[in-house]
Amino acid sequence: MADPKIKRVLMSVTDKAGIAEFARVLNEEFGAEIISTGGTAKVIAEAGVPVTPIDEVTQFPEMMDGRVKTLHPRVHGGLLARRDVAAHMAQAAEHGIEMIDMVVVNLYAFNKTVDSGADFGTCIENIDIGGPSMLRSAAKNFESVAVVTDPASYDGILDEMRANGGCTTRSTRARLALDVFATTSAYDGSIAQWLGAQLAGDGADGQDVQLDFPEQQTLGLTKKQALRYGENPHQAAAFYTRDDFPGAEHTLAHAMQLQGKELSYNNYLDLDAAWAAVREYDEPACVIVKHLTPCGVCVDADVAAAYKRAHECDPVSAYGGVMAFNRPVTGELVGAIFDNKQFVEAIVAPEFSGDACEMYASKPNCRLLATGGVNPAGEGVEYRSVEGGLLAQTSDSVAEQPETFTVAGDVQPTPEQMRELVFAWKAVKSVKSNAILIAKDDASVGAGGGQPNRVNSARIAVEQAGDAAKGAVAASDAFFPFRDGFDVLADAGVVAVIEPGGSIRDDEVIAAANEKGVALVFTGHRHFRH
Repeated sequence: MADPKIKRVLMSVTDKAGIAEFARVLNEEFGAEIISTGGTAKVIAEAGVPVTPIDEVTQFPEMMDGRVKTLHPRVHGGLLARRDVAAHMAQAAEHGIEMIDMVVVNLYAFNKTVDSGADFGTCIENIDIGGPSMLRSAAKNFESVAVVTDPASYDGILDEMRANGGCTTRSTRARLALDVFATTSAYDGSIAQWLGAQLAGDGADGQDVQLDFPEQQTLGLTKKQALRYGENPHQAAAFYTRDDFPGAEHTLAHAMQLQGKELSYNNYLDLDAAWAAVREYDEPACVIVKHLTPCGVCVDADVAAAYKRAHECDPVSAYGGVMAFNRPVTGELVGAIFDNKQFVEAIVAPEFSGDACEMYASKPNCRLLATGGVNPAGEGVEYRSVEGGLLAQTSDSVAEQPETFTVAGDVQPTPEQMRELVFAWKAVKSVKSNAILIAKDDASVGAGGGQPNRVNSARIAVEQAGDAAKGAVAASDAFFPFRDGFDVLADAGVVAVIEPGGSIRDDEVIAAANEKGVALVFTGHRHFRH
């Protein structure tokens, strides 16, 4: 079947950028009739371009506050009729249905409406019905109909029509159709996720409706960039952002890269770990990560001081790592980094001062990412892929309240020790299980994790801490299954330990704490990070 000329175009857009000029060229250069709805028709008409209102086509008025305007056989018949099927064309002629050769539609800005904090009713009104229906009808019949959703594609479409006698090519129409089904799938998925969250807790008889894990799950993903490769050069990779992620404005996915090379797959993983860790703290904080493992965590009066002490924890590992700060990066901080001659792959922070950017311009390969703010520790559902599927779980977001913790042994921690224990407890969340972290003066001094047994993690943490373990505190992300791991910490000079408790051998660990004069605190919840 020959490519059809564009003779009749239906336009109905939320994003009106460039629509009047697009309509003008289609009308004046190619002689296309422009049909349009409501606000779009007004913009086109005000630009002096002839436009046919949709109700003249349907012979039915737009009604119900615009909810019903394009859902009509004279619209969908003109989109769905197969031009190569004589019976279709005869039925169209019988009912006065004229063909539509191009649809230009983009959808109500549902996600933006939700992100704006609009109320439930406003969000419902911004669920587009007619738009997705027209898009899907046109995309299904891409052999005859071109469907355009992105204003950025207008010029390319016009160039192709000029090169092809007023026609679009089949390959372009097929690609545009694929874009439509991906777009409408993501759009519907966002609505389902949002509505599920709204309905949670509305169950009958006071029972919660558990909609975090529905039987069918659709994730709205948008490709942000292709990556040079994955974890290794022989692996292809890309980065996608989630359209439905709550608080997305301050996430790594939506951070602005101010300078530096393109981010790699491994950069994203390390930055995500660092950004998650630094947001645990209200005080100015620095987290340095290498290969998904924190090699320095510190809070202090300002981020420059926090950085210096975080770097001191493990300067060898910090070289070539990534860093996260929960306060703006200043010139003073950059000066401290330069003084250490530390090579940094990437830095993520809420913002960077002008002098900080000027100083880092001398190191153009370092990536600087500004999130524009600090979102609280994530709540909601997180996903991880396994071969052939996805694992889903609610985020490990817990309001750490020391007043709910239990002092398990005879030794009471001092107020200062309890404060340090809370710092260590927040930091150990970012270390791979089995995780042990030793802290002193609001800074990590040793960490062990990712080991098959907890006693080896304790040994690694103690070896890294060295003499700094004396008088320090320690955190264990899960309970000690035997007292041996606890003994390693106590024998190195650790004076207080925080852990979840809950082992069948808790009594043995408590006895060890009492024997060695170490304060032992149970939180009642663990922080495994596999």
